[in-house]
Amino acid sequence: MKLVLDTDVLLSGLSSPAGASRILLIAIWEGVIRPLAGVATMIEYEAVLKRPQRLAEMNLEPHHIDAFLDVFALLADPVVPYFLYRPSTMDPDDDMFMDIAVAGGAEALVTFNLKDYQPVDPAGRRFEVRRCRPGEMLQEMTWRPSRDSLSGFRLR
Repeated sequence: MKLVLDTDVLLSGLSSPAGASRILLIAIWEGVIRPLAGVATMIEYEAVLKRPQRLAEMNLEPHHIDAFLDVFALLADPVVPYFLYRPSTMDPDDDMFMDIAVAGGAEALVTFNLKDYQPVDPAGRRFEVRRCRPGEMLQEMTWRPSRDSLSGFRLR
């Protein structure tokens, strides 16, 4: 399953020991989900996750974010958008995620902020990329982590 994860999903997954976002991150680790990412999205992830306020919320240090993003980048399918599909969302800062979703053939773009991902021109609806929240995506998946699932997100 190819998905694009908005930064808020990574933040939530790293902040909470439980919840749909955390389970989606574990599904990536387990190979059930193939995240799609590009250079711009990886830079965005790093910039947001390393903000001092965010680090405090997650109880992590910058080197933890570096390690997480290194593994995330290894597990992600790299996407190079040769065309920019802009403007495509209500929030121009989110267009980079839509570019990756369209160019990479994502099954969905997962975000908590569906409002910002509404099409700029609903009548024109140029790109039919499904947008959903982490809980909705998890409900559709048959896979669930087991007690024995390997997870880079558990403290041992």
